[in-house]
Amino acid sequence: MPVVSLKNTITFAISVRDRHVSADWYNAMLGFELACHIDDAGWSEMNTNVLGVTLGLGEQTQPTPGNCVPVFEVADISNARAALEAADVKFDGPTETIEGMVSTATFYDLDGNALMLAQDLTGSS
Repeated sequence: MPVVSLKNTITFAISVRDRHVSADWYNAMLGFELACHIDDAGWSEMNTNVLGVTLGLGEQTQPTPGNCVPVFEVADISNARAALEAADVKFDGPTETIEGMVSTATFYDLDGNALMLAQDLTGSS
């Protein structure tokens, strides 16, 4: 039995210089549809053609090339994080929360690959 129970969604979060330009590119090149631009958070989401898989565009002035972090949705981030920490999984810092939106926590696999947990706080999930 797994340590954490995941929902049936995953977001691949990548850093980009301009979310609006990148969203247009992903739409034109791959047919991804814009789900939302959340300008206050520097974040955009694109619906892919794979059910339950979203592309998240995080705006950074100097994005890290090759930066892609799978974000796994959980029902309760506190419980999921506690279960992983009890199994000696390392996190990069405290859980971050944007009130009324999302809570996230970045952790690492055995090879140092970054992964993220997210809990939707909008009530739409």
